[in-house]
Amino acid sequence: MPLPKKILARQHEIYADYLRAVDQHLADLVAGRATEMFEIRDLAGVLCLHSTHLSNTIKLVAGHAPCHDYQLRILAVAQRMLRDTDQPVAAIAATLTYDPANFTKFFKRFAGGCTPKQYREQVRAGQRAAAALA
Repeated sequence: MPLPKKILARQHEIYADYLRAVDQHLADLVAGRATEMFEIRDLAGVLCLHSTHLSNTIKLVAGHAPCHDYQLRILAVAQRMLRDTDQPVAAIAATLTYDPANFTKFFKRFAGGCTPKQYREQVRAGQRAAAALA
């Protein structure tokens, strides 16, 4: 028997709320309003949900664990900071509550094998090439 539309709508609402909470928390980290990286249970608490319910709902809606979206959003923030600032990699790592070595391991794993420094160099080379063509 299929789930009622109201339940399906609530599951999608929970997932959307989760993504907004992740984005808000990462913005707070970058702005210095937060100093600790939330875990899934912390985000569940923000949403007034049990962490198991949040995790199960996201798995049903998105087809993957909540950490998948969380890690991809952390990567996007890290890439933006590497691209748009001149902060040292270690400072970006600290902002995102990583020690530099673990940040590099995380980044390589989720950014296709390149280090944060390599990513920044590739972006800057692309920007120089685009500027030379303009």
